[in-house]
Amino acid sequence: MICADELGPVTPRTFPSAPGWSVGGHRIKAPLAYSRGTDKTWVYGGLRIRDGTELTFCAPSRNSDGWIHLLMRIAKANRRGAIVVITDNLSSHSSWKVRQWLARHPRIRQVFIPVKACRLNLAEGWWRLLRKAAFAGQTFADATEIAYAVAIATAQLNAHAHPWIWGRPPPQPRTLRRTFVYRP
Repeated sequence: MICADELGPVTPRTFPSAPGWSVGGHRIKAPLAYSRGTDKTWVYGGLRIRDGTELTFCAPSRNSDGWIHLLMRIAKANRRGAIVVITDNLSSHSSWKVRQWLARHPRIRQVFIPVKACRLNLAEGWWRLLRKAAFAGQTFADATEIAYAVAIATAQLNAHAHPWIWGRPPPQPRTLRRTFVYRP
């Protein structure tokens, strides 16, 4: 079972360098400004929930071709057995082109989550981890740097992967605490 999704668009942003310090030792206040480039990238990913490993790659757009490319990578990474891909109801996931590709690859089946229930797709939780590992506090000059950061962060997160579980963990029994009451 694979939870698949796209993240993006992720745009390169560069922030100007800090203005420095005044003679009196105070920080010079400058307006926050950054430049945003014209190129953007989408991060495609598939989370294998049984062991927690993720497969990611970047593409310049979000369309049926990118989704088919993700499905091909998922099939290549999981050589044996049936594959169930859990995904949202984006039109590029159910386009004519994707349906034709799935008809030629019967071991892969898509299951769509209900509308407005993105929390059911565990890939959303994995995106939070990726954002923190790859993008937090970083500036990127172009989409190539974003793709490199995604590849490095994915490798680091996969090195410490563990199975993902739907739902909340069972409640733990509470331990009784002794309370002392002061009585004068």
